[in-house]
Amino acid sequence: MSTDERLVVVGAGVAGLTTAVVLAEAGASVHVIAEQVPGVTSLAAGAMWGPYLVEPKDRVEQWGQRSLEIFRELAEDPSTGVRLTSGIEASRTAEAPPDWAITLPGFRSCEPAELPAGFTAGYRFTVPLIDMPSYLEYLLRRLDAAGGTVERRRLASLADAGPAPVIVNCTGLGAQELVPDHDLRPIRGQHVVVTNPGLTEFFSEDTGLTQDLLCFYPHGGTVVLGGTAIDGAGAIAPDGKAAAGILARCVEVEPRLAEARVLEHRLGARPTRDRVRVEAERAEDGTVVVHNYGHGGAGVTLSWGCAAEIEALLSTIRPGLSPWLGKHPDRRNRRRPVDG
Repeated sequence: MSTDERLVVVGAGVAGLTTAVVLAEAGASVHVIAEQVPGVTSLAAGAMWGPYLVEPKDRVEQWGQRSLEIFRELAEDPSTGVRLTSGIEASRTAEAPPDWAITLPGFRSCEPAELPAGFTAGYRFTVPLIDMPSYLEYLLRRLDAAGGTVERRRLASLADAGPAPVIVNCTGLGAQELVPDHDLRPIRGQHVVVTNPGLTEFFSEDTGLTQDLLCFYPHGGTVVLGGTAIDGAGAIAPDGKAAAGILARCVEVEPRLAEARVLEHRLGARPTRDRVRVEAERAEDGTVVVHNYGHGGAGVTLSWGCAAEIEALLSTIRPGLSPWLGKHPDRRNRRRPVDG
């Protein structure tokens, strides 16, 4: 594979790997470059499908619905780490349900007896839960099956990823320096992973804009407890006080968690800006640079929808690029079986 025909994706979080998979399965020769494979922030996600404080609303809805369709398909294969799970999102202030939840399977208002003490309203629905370590490994296997390659390397600039006719920027918070984008800021998140005392359903509190979150997501033998959303904080060293607060909030709702054993702490910095950036520009040397970052806490939720838009962009903005994407017809839409 020569450098003048390969497409480079920078970043190996959920946005980067999903985009790389979509483009590789569309027939492109894809090379991923990232310092961390898979990305730490994506590994730290809970993760439950659902738009989380991201704009623009109309495009977010489209991207999210596309991802939801694919996650439902992936949930049929246990090796992906995706499962359809029922549970409750509740509020202490009788808030209306989020728009995105109303259309989910099994949606209904909770009876008062279903709600923990202190909660005044809640809604039950079924939604994809994603075990991120398993899921990111699945994406890496799928990328390899489609002929994609991965290189672990730190870049000083996006130009360092070339030469390549197209560079796709999925660097998350790294775009602050690599673009540079000074509208991008971190929102620090922390989760605590514990042994599962028998939980099969998720719980999430609608906490609005507060920095202390309350949620727990069961993934087989483990449960991911959350969380925090500290605006402007990018350091990802474990915070013992924050972890204790997470545990206390979750135990108050689900007392069985008091007996759970802490396995690990997961931390990441959500790459946040006023609007998710999915757009293309041309560098001075003629390279097409396509941006796909700024997803905040909805990177998983928007991943497949944004990747599909990247593929569509690449088919229209570069003369002759559409046939270039399909220049390897034997790889187009190919999915080699992957082991669980």
